[in-house]
Amino acid sequence: MKVLIASDSHGLTKELIEIKQRYHNEVDALIHCGDSELPADCAELESFLYVRGNCDFTTEFPKERIEEIQGVRFFITHGHLYNVKMTLMNLYYRAQETGAKVVCFGHSHIAGAEMIHDILFINPGSIALPRMRKEKTYALLQMDNGQATVQFYDINGQEVSSLTKSFTF
Repeated sequence: MKVLIASDSHGLTKELIEIKQRYHNEVDALIHCGDSELPADCAELESFLYVRGNCDFTTEFPKERIEEIQGVRFFITHGHLYNVKMTLMNLYYRAQETGAKVVCFGHSHIAGAEMIHDILFINPGSIALPRMRKEKTYALLQMDNGQATVQFYDINGQEVSSLTKSFTF
């Protein structure tokens, strides 16, 4: 299974379309973790599983989603409702409640992936306004046979190899 994860695009349209087209035939799902600042019916978000961020003003976006992708339960949220800039504890507890194995979130604009007690947390960073590094990033999650690899890419599709991490489930 391969999943593309983006977040915090803050009004970018051309870039979202380019990323979506780049992986169109390669991924099983597209996830946007909020703060797109776009309307729900826009072409840029078509095919994305998206959630509402603190900068999204349409009420048509759900605050969170629980999705099964190829038998793996994903919990998708922006993160502002779980105080992710301070701690992942609240998000971890919510992931446990939902039975999620993978949590996708944004809000902090800081790219990273980590495993906390058998739950994989992925923040793809921001394709508009990154923090803690210069690259504007998104992530690709690949899961096969109990192995998960999270690779990060800059907005031009170049891998940011220093962020790549692998995990065992």
